[in-house]
Amino acid sequence: MSRIRILSDALASQVAAGEVVERPAAVVRELVENSLDAGAGHIEVHAQRGGMAMLKIVDDGSGMDREDAMLCLERHATSKIRTKDDLAAINTFGFRGEAMPSIASVSRFRLATREKDALVGTEVEVNGGKLVEVRDHGGSGGTTIEVRSLFFNVPARRKFLRTEPTEFSHVEQQVLLHAIANPHVAFTLTHNGDLTFHLPATRDLLERIRGLMGDELANRLIKVEEQTHHGVTISGYIGGPGMSRSNRQMQITYLNGRPIESASISYGLREGYHTALMKGQHPVTYLFIQMDAHAFDVNVHPAKKEVRFHDGNSVRDAIARAVSRTLETANKLHSGHAPMRPAPAPPPPAIEIEPPKQEVLRLAVEKQSPPLKREFEPTKPVEPAKPVSMPAPLPAPPAAKPTPAPKAEPKTEMPDFRIIGVLQKLYVLMESPEGLVLMDQHAAHERVNFEKFRRALESGGVPCQRLLIPITLQTTPRDSDLLRQNLTVLSRLGIEIDSFGPNTFKVEALPAFLKTHDPAAWLDQVIEELSSLSAKTSSLRLSEDAIATTACRASVKSNDVLSIPELQGLLKDLFACEMPYCCPHGRPTLVQIGTAELERKFGRRAPQ
Repeated sequence: MSRIRILSDALASQVAAGEVVERPAAVVRELVENSLDAGAGHIEVHAQRGGMAMLKIVDDGSGMDREDAMLCLERHATSKIRTKDDLAAINTFGFRGEAMPSIASVSRFRLATREKDALVGTEVEVNGGKLVEVRDHGGSGGTTIEVRSLFFNVPARRKFLRTEPTEFSHVEQQVLLHAIANPHVAFTLTHNGDLTFHLPATRDLLERIRGLMGDELANRLIKVEEQTHHGVTISGYIGGPGMSRSNRQMQITYLNGRPIESASISYGLREGYHTALMKGQHPVTYLFIQMDAHAFDVNVHPAKKEVRFHDGNSVRDAIARAVSRTLETANKLHSGHAPMRPAPAPPPPAIEIEPPKQEVLRLAVEKQSPPLKREFEPTKPVEPAKPVSMPAPLPAPPAAKPTPAPKAEPKTEMPDFRIIGVLQKLYVLMESPEGLVLMDQHAAHERVNFEKFRRALESGGVPCQRLLIPITLQTTPRDSDLLRQNLTVLSRLGIEIDSFGPNTFKVEALPAFLKTHDPAAWLDQVIEELSSLSAKTSSLRLSEDAIATTACRASVKSNDVLSIPELQGLLKDLFACEMPYCCPHGRPTLVQIGTAELERKFGRRAPQ
């Protein structure tokens, strides 16, 4: 007797629904995407009890005639694709023809639709996958879909749903994702009859973000000007230095208007932010990627959140380039307040101070700078500055001459800051045209030292220090191939490593500046970073954690007292850096408190 049976259509639909519809938010995703494909200009989403009791999606799209209204409830019925060539270049949100029958099979489903030029529309009722009634509909043009008692006939799935607030938060997130990607479409969301948000149509993406996220976040975003690299066009908005989250919830990326997640995109963002992001933190992004539909495949997972790129390195490089250029050229201090405008004229050049003659030169400069001295006379007398230990140069090859590396051209124009004091021997208080600016002298010096050390390493390679006892490194076959492909890169990094058998390597030297009690663990981190490097990435980024640690140890500390000329020189060096607004660990170097906020604090201006 045969044990294999063909599943009934109802059971097959419920099995498919387990992949497509895992919670109410998935219903919203599928139906809102259908509304967008239908050219809707206004979409309403109404939910009750987090969407578990009822979901209702109303749009003013093209609508359907009776034949299409009946066919859309059949499995694999779609108007989006016709041939296998269409599947290779999908330009619509939906294309599988599974969502509508899957939703109808696990709920009490009602579809009401009418074409705009038709006299009468169609209303269809389905209960758990069984057709109940088809009748005429006299409503307005567009489509209304009502989904009640989700998973009423699949109790095993229903018991896995979370609490009402949790399920509605997922529903809200789905509407939010599509509302940001389509600012030209008006969106309305209600829950249990209460209005959550109503967003009118707009042409300005930033205004749509402002309407959803508020002024505070929107004012801190930096615009990514549209730029194309290797056929990949990047645009949108990203958070500035020091603006991050502990999870990826606000790392929002779109591919041809579709919200997606991809490891290539995450790698590109991390590479683009580089040292402007703290470890363990994730950036705030609203990034839009446009590329040929033939260059990627969205037919990977029923949820359509994952994509497979034909050339992931090009996408990663394009994102990294766009983000890094945006951060470098943005002339804003993203500290949650108004941007700092550069001064109309650059300040007088600071005098270089060499450690052996530091105290002599300091006294000479102070004699030549009576205005600066007078500014500080009314406050506590300035105590004599302790000699500041300047960062020791990294070990260099014998042929290298221990002369300071030439300074790079300033990346950011020097703002008009007037130093007015130092708080707790750490925070430098400065006046700017926009208000009060505070500089963390340790973080600022750390950034200056980090970029100086990195330039020295990139120009001359990394000196190495031989180990008394070589390290034997056991790797997986994949990591073994990765190491063999990058032996030259590792040698330039100061790591002398040779093959020592199958999947085994012998490490005989490490970078001279490396200070670690567990070199094997550090090498494991290097191998992990190797897998995320693209061809365009500098191999010396592998060592940047160690460089940042070295720069941190060589920088002035919180209790080191700096003279006014030294602080002016530090400020000038900071704004000569590529990324002056954060230290190599991602902490801010400068924070601004605007004049408007100060006036509100002192009651001189009514709160807005």
